[in-house]
Amino acid sequence: MRKQELTEDEVYMKEALRQARKAYALMEVPIGCVIVYEGKIIARGYNRRNTDKNTTSHAEINAIRRASKKLGDWRLEGCTIYITLEPCQMCAGAIVQSRITRAVIGSMNPKAGCAGSVLNLLEMQEFNHQVEVERGVLQEECSTMLSGFFRELREKKKREKEQENS
Repeated sequence: MRKQELTEDEVYMKEALRQARKAYALMEVPIGCVIVYEGKIIARGYNRRNTDKNTTSHAEINAIRRASKKLGDWRLEGCTIYITLEPCQMCAGAIVQSRITRAVIGSMNPKAGCAGSVLNLLEMQEFNHQVEVERGVLQEECSTMLSGFFRELREKKKREKEQENS
């Protein structure tokens, strides 16, 4: 039996997952992303809020900053961003503002997602730019990493609390 070939979106989402693992290693919420232009990854990013002590140090913002520098323009038309978790309102706004053409999302975020869960800033007709959105690419892999991280974090906090009380 031949192993199923990965789609192009799955290949790039695996790269975004690799970035998420970097965040996980820092005990940051494991969110990663890559930005692709003309078939090449031009920027990578992962969540670094706690590490950088910076509210805006989300995977998408870090990657958008790098992509803009690489292309020499704030406009990222023709780019696709691959994100392991549905973006928050700040990141969704940055994706729209940067004119990214397409967003591919792994796992949706029903509590805070702004690409279809709580709001859908990426496809609002009222804005002067809409982003084409693909949802659920490698969803299980993306979700499993996040739920594993939060389970580990809860267990760690429980152990710390037990140590304090003993």
